[in-house]
Amino acid sequence: MDRIDALKSIAAQAGRGDLHFPTHVDATLKLQRALTDPECHIDEAARLVQTEPLLAARTVAIANSAAYNRFGNDVTNVKAAVQRVGFRTLGALAAAVIVRQLAGEIHDPGLRAKADRLWLHSTHVAALSQVIARRVSFVDPETAMFAGIVHEVGGFYLLSRAAEFPGLLDGGADEWIEHGETAIGRGVLLKLGVPAPVMGAIEALWNGMRALPPETLGDTLLLANDLSPVASPLLERDPGVPGIQVGATIDFAVGAGTLKTILQESEDEVNSLTAALA
Repeated sequence: MDRIDALKSIAAQAGRGDLHFPTHVDATLKLQRALTDPECHIDEAARLVQTEPLLAARTVAIANSAAYNRFGNDVTNVKAAVQRVGFRTLGALAAAVIVRQLAGEIHDPGLRAKADRLWLHSTHVAALSQVIARRVSFVDPETAMFAGIVHEVGGFYLLSRAAEFPGLLDGGADEWIEHGETAIGRGVLLKLGVPAPVMGAIEALWNGMRALPPETLGDTLLLANDLSPVASPLLERDPGVPGIQVGATIDFAVGAGTLKTILQESEDEVNSLTAALA
């Protein structure tokens, strides 16, 4: 099977919902669904979070980041962290754990390096999305961060399957965009139960449609993606082939300031969020 046929095969499976997840990913999916139950209270949420050590550690780290800890009062336990960040952020963090668990199944050194870089890209996009939403586009910041965390989940799934298909990633960005990104991404996002507004934002990212200054969740995600200092390794092009707009060139007026001044003022928040997610 050549690489395009392999991509099409994986995409067709994803479209049917025929996805191969490791056992511990399925367990975290059940945890994520429990946390989104409207009847789930703080005490129960804290108990559930503590059953997944990575989620517990990440929740406390996010709660103590500059974006959530404006007054420098660190929390030292999961219940206090859950109370501070709220259930929507908790859902985003559970999704982050699922993505990292997918990456954890990758053992080939070359594929693992791509997965690590893809996660670093995702953490930058998530942190930038949260800040841009709060200070520029005025959409819900927690939803924006969630969209940033999961926008490349189809790529992680592809990397987790790549060892089964030697040469799968040799074709570069164009083959991934044409034959895999949307179909695989959509299938995995549906499996994760991603809400319709987040699905719509990621579809906008795939389609490349946005406004500047950003007005919608999709605009916010696209701008954060362009501004990320780390690009997706699945979208690298051959030297000399034009790519997307360089983030450093993007600026526009926002009220009495500009995007660049807002990002400079928010640098500590972006860095602390990125570090906590990573």
